[in-house]
Amino acid sequence: MPEQALNPRRMIRGLAALLLIYCLFVYALPRPASLSVEAWRLAGLFLATVAGLVIQPVPGGALVLFAITLTPILTRMKLSEALGGYADSTVWLVMAAFFISRALISTGLARRIALFFVRMFGTSTIGVCYSLGLSDMVLAGIIPSNGARSGGVILPIARSIAELYDSHPGPSARRVGAYLIAAVYQSICVTTAMFLTGQASNPLAAQMAGEFGYRVTWAGWLAAGIVPGLLSLAIVPWVVLRIYPPEVRRTPEAATFAHAELVRMGPMSGHEKILLGIFAAVCGAWVSSSWTGIDITAAALCGCCALLLTGTLQWQDIAGERAAWDIFIWYGGMIRLGRALNEHGVTQAFARGVGERFSNLDWLLLMVVALLIFYYAHYLFASITAHLLAMYGPFLVLLAAKGAPIGLVVIAFACCVNLSAGLTHYGTTPAPMFFAHGYVSMRDWWRIGFVVSLCHLAVWGTVGFAWWKLIGLW
Repeated sequence: MPEQALNPRRMIRGLAALLLIYCLFVYALPRPASLSVEAWRLAGLFLATVAGLVIQPVPGGALVLFAITLTPILTRMKLSEALGGYADSTVWLVMAAFFISRALISTGLARRIALFFVRMFGTSTIGVCYSLGLSDMVLAGIIPSNGARSGGVILPIARSIAELYDSHPGPSARRVGAYLIAAVYQSICVTTAMFLTGQASNPLAAQMAGEFGYRVTWAGWLAAGIVPGLLSLAIVPWVVLRIYPPEVRRTPEAATFAHAELVRMGPMSGHEKILLGIFAAVCGAWVSSSWTGIDITAAALCGCCALLLTGTLQWQDIAGERAAWDIFIWYGGMIRLGRALNEHGVTQAFARGVGERFSNLDWLLLMVVALLIFYYAHYLFASITAHLLAMYGPFLVLLAAKGAPIGLVVIAFACCVNLSAGLTHYGTTPAPMFFAHGYVSMRDWWRIGFVVSLCHLAVWGTVGFAWWKLIGLW
C-alpha cells in the first residue's frame, strides 16, 4: 500500500487493538494441551502482527520489527535467532529482483516492452488489454513488485490510451477508459499467479512450502502456472468486455500512439541492451536451475553485480530503493516468525483441530471446500501477503495431514491467493492505484471482480487441476 503520514491517534488506537488481540488470544482462549505457554504466546504475537498488517496502525516494516524485538522477551528465543530470517536466501532473491526491476524501469526497457506489445496488438480495445496483460506477464518474470510494474509501467500507458479517445473519469469513462482500467487490473492479477516472481510474497509461499519438504523452483512454478494462466489471460478481457463493454471497440490510434512513443524513445541504448542480456541470462539461470544446480538467488545477485559493474545500475539506486528495504524488514521478520510457529508445533495443532471437524471428508472434497474458503476470505484482506501469512501454512498442514498431494496443495493455494486479489479495489498494491483514477465505481469493481473470480475458479479448478495431474503434481 502507498505510504501515508502517521496519524498519532490512529496509531495509538491501532496498537491498542493489537495489544487487545494478543491478550484475548493468549489469556482468554483455552490453550491446547499439546502447546507450551511459549508456543501460545508466539501464536498470539503472530496473530497480532498479521492483524496489524491488515489495519496498518504503523508501516508494515516497523510493525514486524516490533514483533521481532518482542520475540526474545516473550519466548526463550535469542535475539540472534529472531533476526535469522534476514539471512534467508528467499529474502535476498526478492531484494535482487527488486534491484533488477529498478534498472528495467529507470532505463525505459520495461516501458519499451509494453509499447511494443501495444503496437503489435492494440488496434482494438480488447487488443490493447491483451497487449498490456502480455507486457505485464513478461515483466512479471523478473519484477516482483506488482505495484512497480503494473502501477508504474502498465497503468500510465492504459491511462494515456484512454485519453487518446477523450475518455476521462465521469460521463466519458465508459468510452474506453473504464473497460481498460477494469480489464487490465484483472489481467495483472493473473500474471502475479503465473511466476515465482509475480509479486513479493510468492517466494514466501515457496519458502513456507519448503518447510513442508516441497521445493518450489522458478521453472516449476512457471510450468504449473503457464497453461491455466494463459487461458485466464485469454478469457478475462473477453468476460469483462461482455459484462462491462466499452463504447469504442476499434482503437487504431492506440497502435499509432505506441509506434510514435517508440520512435520518440529512439533505438535501444547501450544500457538497455546490456540489461536485456542480463535479464535473459538471469531468467535462463532460473529456468535451468533444477538441472544445473545453480542457486536462483545467487543468479539474481550475480545479475545485480553485473548491472553495477556496467553502470546500468548505480549503487545510489540500490540504497534508495525504499520499497525493497521495507520488504526486507517485514519479509525477513515474517519468515522467521512463521518458521518459529512450525518449530513450536502451532500450525500442526491448528491442522489437527480443523481436521477433526472435517474428519468425514476425503482430501479432495476437503481441498475444494478449503480453496473456496481461502479464495473468498480475501474480502477481509488488503494485502496478498497478510492473507498468505494468515491462512496458507495452516491449510498446507491440514491438507497434508489428510493425505493430499503436497505439490498440488502448494501450487493451488499459492495461485489462488494471487487470483483472489481481483475481488476488491484494495486486494493488492496496484488495486488502489487503478481504482483511484475514478473510471470505475466501487459497485462495478466488486461486481466485475466476483464474476471474474467464478471464471478463475472454473479455469484453474478444471484445466488447472488436469494440467497439474499431467505434469505430476498429483
